[in-house]
Amino acid sequence: MATMFQRLTRPNMRQLAPGDTITEHGITFERLPTGDGVFAVNIMVDGQRIHRVIGRESDGTTRTQAEEFIEKARRDAREGRLHLPKGRKIALGFREAATRYLQRLGEEGGKDLVMKRRRLNLHLVPFFSDMPLSQLSTFDIERYKKSRVGEGAKVGTVHRSQLKGLSK
Repeated sequence: MATMFQRLTRPNMRQLAPGDTITEHGITFERLPTGDGVFAVNIMVDGQRIHRVIGRESDGTTRTQAEEFIEKARRDAREGRLHLPKGRKIALGFREAATRYLQRLGEEGGKDLVMKRRRLNLHLVPFFSDMPLSQLSTFDIERYKKSRVGEGAKVGTVHRSQLKGLSK
């Protein structure tokens, strides 16, 4: 759906006095003392501020080009191609978390590492695969329990494997 503009319209931009600005949806139009206008974009993408001057009205720059720049920045961020500083948060999947968990237990001398690795690799990782940990809910855990009982495991076995497989 197209963005609806109330203030940043063509008639309003023409009526601006030199030095005045209109800002809407992250797009700023400023009327210069020379009578020319400048389009700039100021938005947040993935927690990072992006401020760019798009161009002058006399060079043929339009509000549509500013809108396209914003859409491109957001699309690039979704596709992971935006060159922002390192440290950008990426959702940790269950498979990767299990690997890190086992590695850390191995380094710290965790107990019953063989059985924990077996439970994770045989049951938990195949079920949850690469589901982001932030999206894992109690409903998903109940689904896992029901699935294991459906495979023939006893309820007590499922509860013990969960507690031993997911705790230190």
